[in-house]
Order: sequence, then structure tokens, then C-alpha cells
Amino acid sequence: MDNKDKKNNRRNFLRNGLTMGGSMLAMGMGPAIAKDSSGEGKSSGEKIKVLTTDGKVIEVDKPKDDCKIDPCEPPKGNAARQGIPGRSFVMVIDLAKCKNARKCIEGCQKGHNLSPDQEWLNVYLMKDHDDAEPYWFPRQCFHCDIPPCVKVCPVGATYKRQDNIVLVDSNRCIGCKFCMAACPYSVRIFNWEKPPESDVPPEDYSPEASVPAQIGTVSKCDFCPDRSREGKLPYCASGCPMGAIYFGDKNEDAVSNGTETLRFRQLIKDRVGYRYLDELGTEPNVYYLPPVERMFDYKSGLNDLPEEKQEVYKDIIDGENNKNN
Repeated sequence: MDNKDKKNNRRNFLRNGLTMGGSMLAMGMGPAIAKDSSGEGKSSGEKIKVLTTDGKVIEVDKPKDDCKIDPCEPPKGNAARQGIPGRSFVMVIDLAKCKNARKCIEGCQKGHNLSPDQEWLNVYLMKDHDDAEPYWFPRQCFHCDIPPCVKVCPVGATYKRQDNIVLVDSNRCIGCKFCMAACPYSVRIFNWEKPPESDVPPEDYSPEASVPAQIGTVSKCDFCPDRSREGKLPYCASGCPMGAIYFGDKNEDAVSNGTETLRFRQLIKDRVGYRYLDELGTEPNVYYLPPVERMFDYKSGLNDLPEEKQEVYKDIIDGENNKNN
């Protein structure tokens, strides 16, 4: 990359910063300011201060509305299959910070109008071997670069976009469950019952928002691209009180958990980030940071867990209790 390209990339990154809540933090994914028909950014005429990832405070035009990416409204039909231009979305989960608070699950369920028994995101208690300590492991769709689910869908309801996101179009899904069988991560669910009532009318359905869902179809984690258009983090990332979930853009080389913005590649390098079941060759776009020097004891994650869920981990819990006696 020559110096001119470097300057252009840097200029684009600074221009694309936005305020995260009241902290004036520039989110790493850097959503672009919306464009009007003339190609100019929609501006209120006001300036706002934002903090870049290298610690510099800059001023940018304050958008006239909440739209950060053009088009602002989630596209429908074939338009939703293209993806957000120039984006390469990625998620990083810090296992050392997870305590199974389950706020990520609650945020996802509320944001996608899911029933209480539907979980696109699950948090599991893991124990790698007898000498290791247990830790909590969030698992959702991995939005693979080589997704087996896409290959087996007979009607093109499941598809991969240019921005790394894999979506399901409920208007096309015929409920054959081929994608569920093909997914090696078991992260899809089937809508056996009529979904909860939604404020979104069926004619306004977009695969980006996944609402309203339809009975007899398959659904899953969608990386919340509709929120990316508004410059917001996915529901799981914004809902996590520990800041364990980072989301951002590989092209910008930045990820954020809402309170801090980090360089994606440097974070993966320094913390030895890895991809779950990477040996399968699906090339997932969710990375994990090993649970080294965990911030919370695994037992704290059992406090609010229903007894039937605790029963699933009985062998792990009993093993730890016996080891400590």
C-alpha cells in the first residue's frame, strides 16, 4: 500500500467515526454517514467530537438523523442479499470476561421478538480437560466464509452477503431443515410455533431485521445488520454488562464493545485469538480470546440459572466440588 492509499484509508476512518452514547467513543466499525441524492453527507450543520482508536479527539459533522449507512432502512427482498458495501463484519468474544450474566441472550430475544424458549445465542459451561477450570462459552451463528448451510438450501433462503453476514430469508424458507442438518455448530432453530406478535407488519419484513418471523421456518443469529446501519452494536454486544463481546469491521481493522475500541488484528495477535472448530474449514467470522486470568469464578454464572439447566452441567459441577474437597 503506497502513502496515498494509507492517507486515504486514514481519512476515511476518521470521517466515519461516530459517538457511542455519551462517552463520545468512535466505534471501531466506523459506519459511514448517510448520503443524500447529491452524494453529500446528511448533516445537521452541527459538529460533534469523537475519539479515534489512536486516542485523538476530532470533530465531525453531526448527522441529521440516526442513519449512519445509506440506505438507512433495512432493505427488503433481493436488495437485502447484497450486504453493506465496503464492510467485512467480525465478532470477538473475550472468554475471560464472560460470567453467564445472560444479558446478551435477553437483549437478542427482545430485539428480535423471540419467545423466551428461543435462544439464537447460547452460553455453555465448558471444561477442556480434568486439570482445567470450567469457563463460560457463548455460541451463536459464526457467519462462515464457507457456510455449509448455504450450499444445501434448495431455494436460496439462506445466503452469504459481501459483508460477511449469513442471513435467512423467511419469505423464501420452506422449512426443510437441510441447513440445520448441515450446520456443524448447531446454531439454528426451527419456528415450530407462531412467533410472538410484532409491531412490524409482514410487508415491512427484511431479512436484516428478521422480524416478523414466520411459523415453519428456520431462524438464527443475524449479526444485527439493521443496527449497523444506525451505527449501533448488535444486541448481544450492547447488552453484555462485562463488555465480553466486541463487534466491528475487518476492513477498518477495529472492533468495539461499546466502551473501548481496539485494533482487531492486534487484539487477535496479542491475545492469541482463535476460531471455534476452525479445522472444519468453514472459516468462521467469530473469534475467541482464551479464558486466561478469568475475571469471574464460573460458579457466579450458576446463580440465576434454572435447575434444569444446571442439571446439564452436573458432571462438571460435581467434579469441581469433589476436586476442591
